[in-house]
Amino acid sequence: MKNVLLSLVLAASFAAPALADNTVRQTSLGTALAVDLAQAAVTACAADGYNVAAAVTDRSGILLALVRAENAGAHTANAATAKAYTSASSRNPTSGMAETVQKNPGAAGLANIPGFLVLAGGVPLKVGKDTVGAIGVGGAPGGTFDEACAIKAIDKFADRLK
Repeated sequence: MKNVLLSLVLAASFAAPALADNTVRQTSLGTALAVDLAQAAVTACAADGYNVAAAVTDRSGILLALVRAENAGAHTANAATAKAYTSASSRNPTSGMAETVQKNPGAAGLANIPGFLVLAGGVPLKVGKDTVGAIGVGGAPGGTFDEACAIKAIDKFADRLK
C-alpha cells in the first residue's frame, strides 16, 4: 500500500509541471470597463462636435462594447470595430501602422489582411507591457481626431487599467 501511495505522489509531482506547460494564463479586458471606455470616447468626441462610434475589444480582437452617437454615420460602427480589431491583433496603434504603410511599400499588404482597417483611430489597451484589449473610434473628420478621443477615454480610466 505504501508503494502505491508513493507512486501516486511521485506521478502527481511530475505531472503538475508538465500540465503547466500546456496552458497559458492571459489577462484580458473586462466588459464593464469596455463599456465605460466606449462611452467615454463617444462623449469626448461629442465635446469636440464629432458624431462617432467607439468599439472596444478584448485582447484577441473580439468585440466587447460598441457605442454609437445618435447622429453618427452608419459606417462608423464598422470602422470603429475594425480599427479596434486591427489594433488588438497587431498590438499597435493603427496610426503607426498607417504611417508605415505610406512610407514602406513592402508593408502595404497590411491593408489586405481580412478584418484590418489601417487608418488612425485604433489604440491598444495596455496593462504594463501586456495588451489586454483595444479601442477603435470612427467618424471624426480624420483619424487623428478619432485617436485623440480614444486616448482621452483611456486617460479617463487609466486607474482601472492596472
